[in-house]
Amino acid sequence: MGKHFTLPYEGGLIERGLPDGILHSFEKIWTRVYPESRPASYAIADYIVDAINGAEGRLFRLGLTTGSTPTSLYNELARRCKAGKVSFRNVEIVSIDEYYPSSKDELQSRNHRLHEALINKVDVSWENVHIPDGTVPPEELSAYCARFDALARGLDLLVIGVGEQGQVGFNEAGSNEKTRTRAVRLSYASRKRQSQNFNNDIAATPDKAITLGISTMLSAKKIILMAWGEGKAAAVKAIAEGLVDPAWPASYLQAHDHISFYADEAAASQLTRLQAPWLVGPCDWTPKFVRKAVVWLCQKLDKPILKLTEKDYLENGLEDLLESTGEAFDKINIDVFNDLQHTITGWPGGKPRAEDSTRPVPAVPYPKTVLIFSPHPDDDVISMGGTFIRLVSQGHNVHVAYETSGNVAVHDDVVLQHMDAAFQLGYPDRTEEVKALIEGKVPGEGEPRALLELKGAIRRSEARSAVRSFGLNASTNAHFLNLPFYESGGIKKKPRSQADTDIIKALLRELKPQMVFMAGDLADPHGTHRVCTEAALEALDQIREEGADWLSATHVWLYRGAWMEWELGRVDMAVPLSPDEVVKKRHAIFRHLSQKDIVPFPGEDPREFWQRAEERTQNTARLYDQLGMAEYQAMEVFLKLW
Repeated sequence: MGKHFTLPYEGGLIERGLPDGILHSFEKIWTRVYPESRPASYAIADYIVDAINGAEGRLFRLGLTTGSTPTSLYNELARRCKAGKVSFRNVEIVSIDEYYPSSKDELQSRNHRLHEALINKVDVSWENVHIPDGTVPPEELSAYCARFDALARGLDLLVIGVGEQGQVGFNEAGSNEKTRTRAVRLSYASRKRQSQNFNNDIAATPDKAITLGISTMLSAKKIILMAWGEGKAAAVKAIAEGLVDPAWPASYLQAHDHISFYADEAAASQLTRLQAPWLVGPCDWTPKFVRKAVVWLCQKLDKPILKLTEKDYLENGLEDLLESTGEAFDKINIDVFNDLQHTITGWPGGKPRAEDSTRPVPAVPYPKTVLIFSPHPDDDVISMGGTFIRLVSQGHNVHVAYETSGNVAVHDDVVLQHMDAAFQLGYPDRTEEVKALIEGKVPGEGEPRALLELKGAIRRSEARSAVRSFGLNASTNAHFLNLPFYESGGIKKKPRSQADTDIIKALLRELKPQMVFMAGDLADPHGTHRVCTEAALEALDQIREEGADWLSATHVWLYRGAWMEWELGRVDMAVPLSPDEVVKKRHAIFRHLSQKDIVPFPGEDPREFWQRAEERTQNTARLYDQLGMAEYQAMEVFLKLW
């Protein structure tokens, strides 16, 4: 499918004509930044294909990683091999890690995943494929690792993704530059991360792994690092610009003379040239970019907007702003203050009969038909529950569309609890039947459809309960789309297709909404949020191309989830929440009992979703207050896409 979600351009560094030395002046590993992961993957594919084709018949030794990061890259390499643009017949592939113990026949193994993603799709000779053997007896493991280390040294090119904590392979915090190929014990946090590959069962997740060491990686002639999505932003910043630090193991690769970092804009967002590009070179000073710079200056100096001085601008690298805009510092202060002030509204659907020239949402039409897209059955209340409450209470025709069933995020014991509750209410006892389904699950394979149906029903009931608490009619205004791409039964989803888009188009045509809210998360480029947003945008584009007149009055607003928030430079609407609304939102999140206390996919953040949501919105309110705005209990913020 064609639509790939990127954030709108809002100004930034003018890179054309800027010498590389200046562009990368803050970077110890020069980083190539692309709008999103797909073109970055194509550029890496270009490099690999040119390197293989330039090997002039000799064996080209290529080190590769597994996981979600190289997915687009491997798809492109397979496509080019099939098209005859490259051959892997003279390529030796060395994989960087494997679970231990682990058989190559296990679906979760790195061996199986690399074969499935690339090896089985290209013409490489199997004798030229080297993947650590997870079946080596423990007493032979040290000697085996030493032999594999010797084999893996001196690669022509090593292509690896980095983890959210700066991991490369299974070299995690505490690794050092002298490490070689070895067995490592996985921490609980690491196993929790990896357990999503084992039906979210940490007991079934190996507690050890074999990995190339940092020194082994440094022996490669050339290295390419990859990182996609906001979740990698802190790691990219630390690895590319920070000091060498064992807390970020990939930072040791700064010592390599021929290394490049490829990142999408989301992953690179904390690099100086994106976070504070005025420190690097000349900028395109759009109004939002001016706001970004002023907010940055306020936060750096701990000053409200209206207390900034000309000296503050000049001493902190913002002389280009004053020169390029031709405005005095006090004029900039007032303009940005008013601009931010006008983002705040207690009427997210527009205030009836109000003068609306400076409001983020027009007063008419009133009431509006509002459609909230929720990738999972709880993203609506977690991400914009307070705004949801206001839209309903202010009389708008609010609908919510749950794009996926969310069934894989329900623990087995939760299903058994619901079966027992049904039995206690007088329904037939199906506990043993469900236990048999659970016990018959095969690690690495999709869950039984009958079990998924039960889990999906649990999540639907929770979502209906949550929106009823807002006063919404769950029977008429809650829509469960069950997009097909999600229904793989496992963590790895099916490709997005026109079937997904058609389901969304049908609902859009039925409702003809004036306001559409959808997830703007980029934290995981292969995650459900991104896929759902791309499907919804694709649907809107197709409806527009089909000549729907009503769409000209439709505006799309983007919210974010419990992990990230919009930076204030981007915000178009900020909805303040009262203390009572914060509590009401929290109670709606509590209705999602299957996600309560036991977060199925928590990432690195141990907090529950309601805690993340409250701290995020309260922090946003504090930021507005520190800039000189009114003080609120909490604020939910949105970006207007169009």
